[in-house]
Amino acid sequence: MLSRTASELYWMARYLERAENIARLMDVTNKLSMMSIRDNNNDLLVPLQLTGTQDLFYEKYHQVTMSNLLNFFALDSSNHSSIVSCLQMAWNNAHAVRGSLSSEVWESINASWIEMKSIRRQGVGSAGADSFFDWVKERSHLFRGAMFGTLLRTDALNFIRLGTMLERADSTARLLEAKNRLLDADEDPVREYYRMDTLLRAVSAREAFHSLYKQQLSRESIADLLILRRELPRSLLACVEVITEQLELIGGIAGNQPRRRAHTLHTQLRFSTLDEILELGLSDWLNDFLSQTNGIAESVHHTYLEAQ
Repeated sequence: MLSRTASELYWMARYLERAENIARLMDVTNKLSMMSIRDNNNDLLVPLQLTGTQDLFYEKYHQVTMSNLLNFFALDSSNHSSIVSCLQMAWNNAHAVRGSLSSEVWESINASWIEMKSIRRQGVGSAGADSFFDWVKERSHLFRGAMFGTLLRTDALNFIRLGTMLERADSTARLLEAKNRLLDADEDPVREYYRMDTLLRAVSAREAFHSLYKQQLSRESIADLLILRRELPRSLLACVEVITEQLELIGGIAGNQPRRRAHTLHTQLRFSTLDEILELGLSDWLNDFLSQTNGIAESVHHTYLEAQ
């Protein structure tokens, strides 16, 4: 496969996954904003901190409110982390490699972008926020269904899955780290429980938690679920397993470096225990994980996606 084609497919997948992750993040942020927070708006700052868009936001808005965040992360094309920007860039990438996609996959992406342009013209009011977030998640699910159901099992599918899982692992780790910092800084037991519950909702893991853990929510059990339980599709271990698998399928002698990085991280996760992670410090461990996944992504870029 040409490096340019691989790059378009890889980034198409990353942008589509990013759009869904932003929708999930904004959905739980919207629900947290409905809580009575007496002395701070730290929960509202999480989307800005995770995406590194604080400076751009404050250039446009003087106050952090849910309405301003919704406009910024849903419809603002100057914000490259907004849902409209992600869907546009995914469409651009998909359009460039239509020949490598099935008609069903292309139509799912094309229809999403057409509908997104219509939504942008109409606006997303706070009353319609829940419906909008659900729409983004449904369009992402439709894309994945078409992808698994219609694409040949070739490098095209491998690069799409690789991009998806690298983006998903990054998002889960960043969200867990941000919520962990908020829990450390706030001793209110009510907000602590609600933050843990919304964290699970953000990664569609609430039902999974209660199925796997017959106990009340705790920070330790949630960390165990989101890091080490391969049963959960969005856990770090599950993501890294797929990343390693896809790199093996892509293969090639030149791919030794990204494969080595992925296998190293996979082995670390497989044989780690929660006690060992907590002993190191959850935030420090997550930051190291993010550093390693960024290293894998950079190695993938240099190995496969740059023109040789």
